[in-house]
Amino acid sequence: MTATPPGGLPPERARLVSALRELRTGTGLSLAALAAKTTFSKSSWERYLNGKTLPPGQAVRELCRLAGEPEGRCVALWELAEAEWSGRGAPARTDPPAAGEAEAGRPGGGGGAVLAVIASVCALAAGGLSVVLVLLVGQSADSGSGAPSSAVPSPRCRAAGCEGRSPMQMKCGTDPRTLASHRTAGGAHLELRYSARCGAGWARMWSTRIGDRLELNAADGGPAHSAMIGDGVAAQSYVYTPMTEARPGTTIQACFRPVAGGGRECFDARV
Repeated sequence: MTATPPGGLPPERARLVSALRELRTGTGLSLAALAAKTTFSKSSWERYLNGKTLPPGQAVRELCRLAGEPEGRCVALWELAEAEWSGRGAPARTDPPAAGEAEAGRPGGGGGAVLAVIASVCALAAGGLSVVLVLLVGQSADSGSGAPSSAVPSPRCRAAGCEGRSPMQMKCGTDPRTLASHRTAGGAHLELRYSARCGAGWARMWSTRIGDRLELNAADGGPAHSAMIGDGVAAQSYVYTPMTEARPGTTIQACFRPVAGGGRECFDARV
C-alpha cells in the first residue's frame, strides 16, 4: 500500500516534498535559519516544504548543500515534479544513481518511519533518470538575508549512544563515507556507510521492491538492525537501517533479503 502523499499532493510533488523535509531535518535548521543561509526567504521555504509552491531548482540544490548531500537525486525528483506541475507528465524512471552518494533516506526498522530521501551524485549517472531539465522562470526571485554557510551540524550521539538510532535524526548522515557497495542480482543498490564523528555505521538500499529487507550486523556480536521496504514511495527512495556502534578495525555486514526470492546476498567492510 502506497503511503499517503503529504497534504494530498500529486505523487511526484509529494516525493519531492518528502525528500526536502528530510533534508531540512538533517540540517537541524529552522525556517528562519534556512533563509539566513540561502538565497530564499523564510516564507518561501514554508511554501516549498509544505508543497504549496514548487521550489526553484536552485532552492533544491542549496538545501542539499546545507544538508551535506550531493544534489543529483533530489534534482531528478524536482525535474519529475516540475513535469507533473507543468502538465507535461512525468517521464519514465530507471535506476537511481549508484555509488558515491551521501546519506538521506527513509528510516527503517523500529520507530516511526520518516519519509526520506534521497540525495545523490552531483550529476545524473549514466543510465539514470531520463528526464528533461526545465528551469523555472524566475527561480532566483525569492531572496533572503545573509550569505550561505557550509557549517555541518554537530552529531547528537556517539558510539554506543548511536546504537539503534537514525543516522539522519542523530545528524550522523551529514558527513559519512561509503565503506562498501554492492549491486544485487535483482538490481537493488546497497551500501555500508560509516561516520567517524559518530563512531557508528549503517546500511542503505535503493532501487528496491516492496517487501525487500536489509539487515545490518556487527561482526563483534552486537545487536542486529534491519529496514524493510513498506510501500511504493519507499521503494523509490533511500531506505536505511538504524546505526550500530562501529569502532576502528571492526567489521560490519549487510545482508539483503529480496521479496522476489533468489536467496540472501551479504557483503561486509572493515571500518
